[in-house]
Amino acid sequence: VQLQASGGGLVQAGDSLRLSCASSRRTFSNNGMGWFRQAPEKEREFVAAINWNGGPTLYADSVKGRVTMSRDNAMNTVYLQMDNLKPEDTAVYYCAGGRLARASPRPEDYAYWGQGTLVTVSS
Repeated sequence: VQLQASGGGLVQAGDSLRLSCASSRRTFSNNGMGWFRQAPEKEREFVAAINWNGGPTLYADSVKGRVTMSRDNAMNTVYLQMDNLKPEDTAVYYCAGGRLARASPRPEDYAYWGQGTLVTVSS
């Protein structure tokens, strides 16, 4: 199973980015998906998750109101739309494929991890 994340880059505070994660897994549409991030010298943290059919979604308090996660099961792809980016959003962002059908904020509920895409937000 491969998860290919893309869309990261260097932006300024207040800008927007949309991350994408394409899955090679045939049963992609049966499982919840998540986004996590890891900033330098910090532990990986939950960002957002979506259940198998596109709703409901969960968001970390630190990004709530600025981030929207969505999925296109026909394309085996999930997205993370990030608006009003802040320097503290700088991190490597990882998409993850869940063991469960529902959305979950727990890393242990994810079996598959992508390679990550770097988001850098300058002030």
